[in-house]
Amino acid sequence: MAVTGAKHSVDSTNLADLLERILDKGMVIAGDIKIKLVDIELLTLQIRLVVCSVEKASEIGIAWWENGKMLDAPTPAPQVTQWDRIEKRLERLESAIVGQPEAGSKAP
Repeated sequence: MAVTGAKHSVDSTNLADLLERILDKGMVIAGDIKIKLVDIELLTLQIRLVVCSVEKASEIGIAWWENGKMLDAPTPAPQVTQWDRIEKRLERLESAIVGQPEAGSKAP
């Protein structure tokens, strides 16, 4: 007579399936940390973490990446070189000279 061992049935899920399920359904992790000293609250941290796909986030109304001002790349200030300053100065001098009569001519 053969002795059979106990069969252990476990539904195994690999990591890819678990990640797909989390991204599809969404997951929220929330926590509060409070630091008190003699019943005086010194610091409170409220942590909220949402893990989901972009489609699911849009579905539930979280779309901060579409119009977030903090995500836009800052526009760099125009670099004014020494040559730019010289050209502007030259333009000002030329425009001032054009309005003046020539040295040898008499004004009407």
